[in-house]
Amino acid sequence: MSDPLVLLPGLACDYAVWEGVAAALPGVETQVIDYGAASSLEAMAAIALAEAPPRFALAGHSMGGRVAMEVIRQAPARVTRVALLNTGFRPLADGEAGEREVAGRMRLVELAQRAGTAAMAREWVQGMVHPDRQQETSLIESIIAMMARKTPAEFAAQIEALIHRPDATPVLSGLRIPCLLMSGSHDSWSPLSQHEEMAEYARRARVVAIADAGHMAPMEKPEAVATELAAWLAA
Repeated sequence: MSDPLVLLPGLACDYAVWEGVAAALPGVETQVIDYGAASSLEAMAAIALAEAPPRFALAGHSMGGRVAMEVIRQAPARVTRVALLNTGFRPLADGEAGEREVAGRMRLVELAQRAGTAAMAREWVQGMVHPDRQQETSLIESIIAMMARKTPAEFAAQIEALIHRPDATPVLSGLRIPCLLMSGSHDSWSPLSQHEEMAEYARRARVVAIADAGHMAPMEKPEAVATELAAWLAA
């Protein structure tokens, strides 16, 4: 029997981002963490550790991948293996590149504050799924409905956490547990090449591409993601 699996959602996401994946993992005990109003990755990791079992496998999607690395930074002995999906590890870039990222993120915060998180999500989701699925109403509306459950204040807090994210390179370099690095084949935000770069630091990492998926791979291709997670849990 595998270890309990703690699942960490990404930016403005909740249990729904993992729902299809968990359903395709029969027999695996899963737990999805809610970060509440936390405004730093460190605080989010502390919440996860307070709610998680004493020892557990850990999977994080997008911002949740960064939270997962912070969990390991804070309590490495409690995590038996880690899966990092559609994520990154670098801090905010210096100079113009960092300024562009902050400006783009703050524009979404301002939209959420002005028009609501559903309106923000409707704009954000374009380009975050595989191009062929952008007209798939059920998928798009499920993503928007999920993000609409976050308040503008919660969304702003998570954006603050991402802007001030730490460099997770030391965490990757220090990993001594099985590590799965997974991204959608068409993830333009956290591309597969970024995960291949992460694998250069993580000694026991395996890189997997989810075909025909973008940044929201756990919702776009839940069965394919679950298949890879099941193999990782059983290894």
